Amino acid sequence: MENSNTGTVIIAGGGITGIRSALELANSGFKVYLVEKAPAIGGTFSQLSSAYPDDKPAFCRFAPDINAVYRHPNIKIITNAEISRVKGEAGNFEVKVVKNPLRVNENCTACGDCMRVCPIKPYDTFNEGLILRTAIDIHNSTAYPFLYNIEKETPICVETCPVHINIRKYIGLIAEGKFLEALKVIRERNPLPAICGRVCNHPCEDACNRGKIDQPVAIDALKRFVADYELKLRKEGKSFLPKPPEKSKHIKVAVVGAGPAGLTVAHDLALKGYDCTIYEAAPVPGGMLWLGIPEYRLPRDIIEVEVDYIKHLGVDIKLNTPINKDFTIDDLFKKGYKAVFLGIGAHKGLKLRVPGEDDYEGFLDCVVFLRRVNLGDKSKPGKKVIVIGGGNSAIDSARTALRLGSDEVYILYRRSRKEMPANPWEVEEAEREGVKIHYLAAPVKILGSNGKVTGMLCTKMRLGKLDASGRRRPIPVEGSEFEVEADCIIPAISQRPDISFLHEGHGLEISRWDSFVIDKNGATNRPGIFAGGDDVTGPATVIEAIAAGHTAADSMDRYLS
Repeated sequence: MENSNTGTVIIAGGGITGIRSALELANSGFKVYLVEKAPAIGGTFSQLSSAYPDDKPAFCRFAPDINAVYRHPNIKIITNAEISRVKGEAGNFEVKVVKNPLRVNENCTACGDCMRVCPIKPYDTFNEGLILRTAIDIHNSTAYPFLYNIEKETPICVETCPVHINIRKYIGLIAEGKFLEALKVIRERNPLPAICGRVCNHPCEDACNRGKIDQPVAIDALKRFVADYELKLRKEGKSFLPKPPEKSKHIKVAVVGAGPAGLTVAHDLALKGYDCTIYEAAPVPGGMLWLGIPEYRLPRDIIEVEVDYIKHLGVDIKLNTPINKDFTIDDLFKKGYKAVFLGIGAHKGLKLRVPGEDDYEGFLDCVVFLRRVNLGDKSKPGKKVIVIGGGNSAIDSARTALRLGSDEVYILYRRSRKEMPANPWEVEEAEREGVKIHYLAAPVKILGSNGKVTGMLCTKMRLGKLDASGRRRPIPVEGSEFEVEADCIIPAISQRPDISFLHEGHGLEISRWDSFVIDKNGATNRPGIFAGGDDVTGPATVIEAIAAGHTAADSMDRYLS
């Protein structure tokens, strides 16, 4: 709704205060728009069965005010609506109001049959979730208008999913045997369904209400199923890629980094009609999907299939083409790109900051180790390998070392199993395969001889009070030092972005963690440059990187429109 006339007032909220304010302003000669997000005005107070000692329904107390609002010629009521945008200045605002359907359909006669047979029963938030209601019901039987309406909740799984896939819808389609339709729903929010079906940490399942009864719905496995089903049909020539969208915008956009965030940005903008090019420094696409995740967890043909789908949309991916001090971000703008997205990830391993870590052969960071293996070097790292850390990278490194033929592989972690950030199922798999995990121990010094690693001096730890991460802080136990032998030590304690590619005078705001500083829309301090994913948050999950890509793509579209 847009109105530039003076003397017009918009009130957000149709409760008691909103109703009486509307009447006062309307009686003073103003044109009033009363916007209420619920299907009926009256607010929460009007729904109470009793609010006064005389035991009369609360609605009766101000029914005359509600009637006066509906009859007043200067008041227009807009229910089931929300204000989505406000622009302008005092005295001259432009307001956009999004209105949702009020009735189930235009033929509704308030018979109540739909309510009696409705299969969806979300928690009743009005009653603090103590009881269930039907998704289709009467918002307030004492209020006006008296209409049945659909007021669905957002399922907890959808709320928890960083990209907010319509999980309920795609699982319903799978149940009906409509597998390709289900995949289409998934791809509306997730351009990498086969990848996420294998490596997603699925927070949706952690939140699933079914888990309170027995076990969560296998949301991630179902996503993988429909993605693999479509892949099988494609290999058999029974399913084909969609028609590439037209590059209707005639605007060039550059994406730096072909990781999940960068791929998502290119995917979204290509669908919007932009001409997208991805510049990738590595010889392979995918970022950490290819370089950091072992092949036993994520087969390379799956990455290729997902990337091919995005390339089919018209996205050009230039491999072995780094942005650096010789070919800078500024050069991209000179080549005609109107916006740039930085999705370089976090590929620089953190130092242990202990003596000896830079002195001996056989000491290599997990990022270097996994990258080397994933690019084809299958040589054994050592006979006895110690991995330091408790995250997924540590687990991946340990399991990879076993697969390459190491005789013994240990993980050294300074906290207990409870505080370990790695996916619990990955830890269980590692132990089942033979990885030995030593908890409450930390390195003190790297030991070596003749230029090669021979072992490590460690100390035992105990847990103190909670730190900023919400976990108990590890504290060294005095006098508990001990030595362990090893011919290969792999630290996997975290990573940060490698910003050495930036040229002098780049002008971007960088945090003390070498990450890009952005606003809530993914925009950096330089106009036209956006960022998202691990180069903003530090090491996170694939699905979080995809979510960041969606946010940045939407922001870039607004910037370029």
